[in-house]
Amino acid sequence: MKHHKSFRKFGREKNQRKAFIRGLMINLIRHGKIETTEARAKEVRPFVERLVTIAKVDSVANRRLVASRLINQEDETKKLFAEYGPKYKDVSGGYTRVIKLPTRISDGAEKAIIEFV
Repeated sequence: MKHHKSFRKFGREKNQRKAFIRGLMINLIRHGKIETTEARAKEVRPFVERLVTIAKVDSVANRRLVASRLINQEDETKKLFAEYGPKYKDVSGGYTRVIKLPTRISDGAEKAIIEFV
C-alpha cells in the first residue's frame, strides 16, 4: 500500500531519478517554462522553489550550494542569482505555477506546463 509515500518513483532507481529531476530543474531554469506530464511538474516544483529561495541571498556559499545541486551548470547558476533571485526578493514562496493541459493522445498522460510566475 502507498500510505505516506512522499515522492514519485517514475519507474527509476534512485540515481536515475535524481538525474532525471536535475535535468528537469536545469531545463526549467534555462527556458523559464517547460511542458511535461503533470506528475513530473508537481515533483520538480519543490526542488526548484528551494533553489530560488537559496538564490535570494547572493553569497559564495549559496552559489556553491546551488552549483552543486545543478551539477555545476554555470549558466543556470548565474541566471538563478542574476534574474530569479532579485525578482523574487520580497516574495516568500510560490515562485512557480503548474498549468494543466489536455491529455496526450497517444497514451492519455495528463500534460502540464510548469513556469516561473
